[in-house]
Amino acid sequence: MRWGTYFAVCAAVISIGLALGVTMPLVSLRLESWGYDSFAIGVMAATPALGVLLGALVAGRWAARLGVTRLMQACLLFSALSVALLALLPSYPLWLALRLVIGVALTVVFILGESWINQLAPERWRGRLVALYGTGYALSQLSGPLLLGALGSATDSGFWAGTGLLIGGSLVLFGRSGAPRVDAHSASGRGLWAFCRRLPAIAWAVALFAAFEAMILTLMPVYMLREGFGESLALTLVSVVVVGDAALQLPIGWLADYMPRISLFRACGLLLLLSSLSLPLLLHTDLVWPLLLLFGASAGGLFTLALILIGERYRDDELVRANAHVSQLWGIGCLIGPLFTGAASQWLSGHALPLLMALGAAGFVWLVWRQDDFAEPAPV
Repeated sequence: MRWGTYFAVCAAVISIGLALGVTMPLVSLRLESWGYDSFAIGVMAATPALGVLLGALVAGRWAARLGVTRLMQACLLFSALSVALLALLPSYPLWLALRLVIGVALTVVFILGESWINQLAPERWRGRLVALYGTGYALSQLSGPLLLGALGSATDSGFWAGTGLLIGGSLVLFGRSGAPRVDAHSASGRGLWAFCRRLPAIAWAVALFAAFEAMILTLMPVYMLREGFGESLALTLVSVVVVGDAALQLPIGWLADYMPRISLFRACGLLLLLSSLSLPLLLHTDLVWPLLLLFGASAGGLFTLALILIGERYRDDELVRANAHVSQLWGIGCLIGPLFTGAASQWLSGHALPLLMALGAAGFVWLVWRQDDFAEPAPV
């Protein structure tokens, strides 16, 4: 087990979470201050999802030519440049283009980084090591809104902080080894439908968590503002959701190494369904604080367990290809979630965000209880 490499790759991916945690709410709040409506903000939030879909198509070919480590470093530096340009070019159409570029570059880092982490993890520790990565990523997103609250949304300090974080993420990868072996056809995105048919609950969980994450960092601050909370309190409430995401990932990962993982998968789906339905009812009560913790923990548990279940089945090219499908599903979730929620918030209900999450959780619960493919022997 290459512990130094494991923590370096985790740090590189976590730098993305912190940078996004600062810049995504800042973009939404800036657009809100410019007078854009919920649908326009939702379109901006969904734009990186198109980049995710493109990144999943090219990651394997680029990695085969440049090498996993050098490609991850290049994408982090290119993302840093794009975030800097958000500060220098305050224009809605230009921001759409920059967010698309950021989506492509960071998707490549996610595909290769998560494959690298799963490849390094021994089976007996897989649950805990993947959960530790998930906890670190969630904590980075938690720190993002808190850092933005300290810096304020009136200046461009948040954009410059994100730029520095991405540059730092590139630097920690120098000299690291043990990356998955990748050929030009890996992570090409082919076979997504077959992957979804074979593991429909895992596929749904990934798309659902992607929609959750995109909406929490972009539309939830706006949702809280329109429900009467001040900006500082709204960002704090968003951070509480991410605290919940981070707080229980290590316990979930530990349990995943000692008990049936499908049972944990089902429990997280049920908790997400119940907490989503309860949020509109308890939003203006003291119970909203523990409820938001549960909301974040159950959603984060779905994604952590999905990665664990994928990691126990695949290695090398197959693992990278599976993570490319994860990124495609992530892009679909990030695209559909903000678009539907932004439109529904404007034209149907102010509580569209939690209600649509409840609908998605109900779909997952139905899928995970009707299939038994988790009992199949892992290909590895």
